[in-house]
Amino acid sequence: MAWIVLVVSGLLETAWAVALDRSAGFTRPLPSIVFAVTLVASMAGLAYALREIPVGTGYAIWVGIGAVGTALVGMVALGEPASLPRILCLLLVVAGVVGLKLFH
Repeated sequence: MAWIVLVVSGLLETAWAVALDRSAGFTRPLPSIVFAVTLVASMAGLAYALREIPVGTGYAIWVGIGAVGTALVGMVALGEPASLPRILCLLLVVAGVVGLKLFH
């Protein structure tokens, strides 16, 4: 269960990062509220998962999922460049996250 919560929390990290961008410095109410709610939920899920998963592994996986997810949203939905080198770097992060899980 802790691993599922950790993955969901990583996905919520993507949500709060995108909402933070969309909040325009907290001047837009709806994205600001989405940011606050998803941030708290993401942190709460990470805290829950760290009761069973070592902090180094859990935090690295949480950040990796959030970073890759945020970069993918940026490339797919927000017009950020999707160059081959960027995609290869994201695949390296994914490989690191998978490796941390496999060698846990």
